[in-house]
Amino acid sequence: MEDENLITVETPIKACKHNIRAIHDTMDVIGGRWKISIVACLCFRDMRYSELLREVEGISGKVLSRELKDLEMNKLINRKILDTKPIAVEYSLTPYGETLKELTLTIADWGMNHRKEIIGK
Repeated sequence: MEDENLITVETPIKACKHNIRAIHDTMDVIGGRWKISIVACLCFRDMRYSELLREVEGISGKVLSRELKDLEMNKLINRKILDTKPIAVEYSLTPYGETLKELTLTIADWGMNHRKEIIGK
């Protein structure tokens, strides 16, 4: 009987640890101030570097470049050099990156509800 209780108590603890590890992995990839905003912009359409710089309010060019490289390294976005004069670079979500669309919508919904809860608007 004691062993059964140990298993039922141990299982939720293992599940919790497993979930926390997965959350940490997720936050390592999309965490920080800018990455999820960049991904959210690219959920709507492919964008050039200058468009992203304009849309993600407050980000500097240096930080945008770093975040784009990191997102590309994690296989979430594609970088395409366009055959234009001057040369332009366009970014898009990879099929793997598109798996974040639902998450960005969920985060946005939660944020709107949170704003209503805190501010009352």
